[in-house]
Amino acid sequence: MPLHTIEPQRLYRQIAGQLRDLMVEGEFSVGSRLPAERELAQQLGVSRPSVREALIALEVEGIIEVRTGSGIYVKSRSAANNNPSTDQDTPDDWGPLEVISARIVVESEVAALAAQNAGKAHLKAIRAALRRMQDEAARGEVPRWGDEAFHESIAEACGTSVLLDTVRRFWQARNGPLFERLGAHFEHSTSWQAAISEHQQVLWAIEERNSAAARRAMQKHLRQAHKRYSASWRRAPAR
Repeated sequence: MPLHTIEPQRLYRQIAGQLRDLMVEGEFSVGSRLPAERELAQQLGVSRPSVREALIALEVEGIIEVRTGSGIYVKSRSAANNNPSTDQDTPDDWGPLEVISARIVVESEVAALAAQNAGKAHLKAIRAALRRMQDEAARGEVPRWGDEAFHESIAEACGTSVLLDTVRRFWQARNGPLFERLGAHFEHSTSWQAAISEHQQVLWAIEERNSAAARRAMQKHLRQAHKRYSASWRRAPAR
């Protein structure tokens, strides 16, 4: 059953479907190692981030197992036979790396607007969220709640309810199973310390009422987040 080029519609789900079908047909047996991410991307004619999203989806389904430093292995053919519906349209089903790409576009402008429109109460909420992130990290916790509060507080400060709702939808996806699994591989104390520093730069720009600097700081933060989640499986540090 040869691989074939995929049309870009719910791309990672189409990739996952092809790989799942190959497992059901027996071309990838239980315990066998899948081709490397780069090789799969070349054969399918898609980007590596899309392949990564597909692999994460298959891991969430229990079909494959990612062994950092070793490779990606078929875990269960029976799980592969239980082909899930691919017509969902909820944030839980959005591809994590695609979400981050969208956030770069949207939240950079949200930060720029917040620099113009934030009142004292908004600034207080953003500062409190950053402190919560710092406190959570200091306790050895994943500072996800502080992170969410930080971005939502900036969206509240931007003065546009539609953008606030959009950012909240992003966070529905961020708290979903695909993001959770991706974070299990690539979130660690070093990455979170870097993220907290990037958040501080965003806050400073908003406090200075510098829209251009706030836009740049948010773009930098989210691009770095995309880079962190796109790192080599082999180089992902231990948690």
